[in-house]
Amino acid sequence: NSDVTFVVGPERQKVFAHRCVLVCRCQHFKGMLCQGPVDSEDSPSSVPPQGPFILGNVQPEVFLTVIEFLYTNSVTLNRHIALEVLTSSVEYGLQDLCKLCVKFIKDTLSIEQVCEALQAAVTYGQADLQQHCLSFIEGCTAAVVRTQGFHELSDIVLAWVLRSDHLDVDELDLVQAVREWAHVSSAVLERPVSEVAALPVQELRLPLLAPSELATLETHNHQDLLIPMESIAAAWRSHALRKGSGVPSRLCRPRRGTRLREHHRHLDPHAK
Repeated sequence: NSDVTFVVGPERQKVFAHRCVLVCRCQHFKGMLCQGPVDSEDSPSSVPPQGPFILGNVQPEVFLTVIEFLYTNSVTLNRHIALEVLTSSVEYGLQDLCKLCVKFIKDTLSIEQVCEALQAAVTYGQADLQQHCLSFIEGCTAAVVRTQGFHELSDIVLAWVLRSDHLDVDELDLVQAVREWAHVSSAVLERPVSEVAALPVQELRLPLLAPSELATLETHNHQDLLIPMESIAAAWRSHALRKGSGVPSRLCRPRRGTRLREHHRHLDPHAK
């Protein structure tokens, strides 16, 4: 006895539903299903209220999960669709479904998925999930920076992660990870490495590197101009003056995973 049909995804799978359920449970569907046919110069044709309604940008499994929630007020999730269901829950204004998705994502977070989850959390304003993802990344940073999801982070989100004092990775390895991220982003966005990495490199703590490491970094930097010369110069100056002169104090603080170097005692009075 269904009275509305959706054609979903590239596979054009048909999904049948009941207008009264969807309208009662979701304002988004109420707006979609209660509009009458239109025929005017501005809109010469319109899908009739009974459909079929074409939803080409959503996967059938994801849409069926949303429908399941609307009918049962519960949901069956898995790692493959949880983030997409979260996206749909935000799009359809389903706050309760959004909460269920966030809980599931937090409970099943993995090294491979955490960066994608973090990006979604920032995009959809899920502050609790965002902080949970950061805590997860802090616990296994060295593994996370090698994932595809890390390379797909936006520059704003990556810069936010790099502000953390609790990343469990050495600064030299972090510089290399940001360089790899920048080259991937440069290829995808078709913009220079120095341009796509402008925000994240401001969070790299170059004064933590030993002089020999800084010299090698400078040599590599001539090839891609990842790091502004003034930032490298400031790091050299901190070595020459034996203190973090002219460098923001946060850039002189060792992270949790930073390997201690002899000169750190001149940069941070709390370093041992």
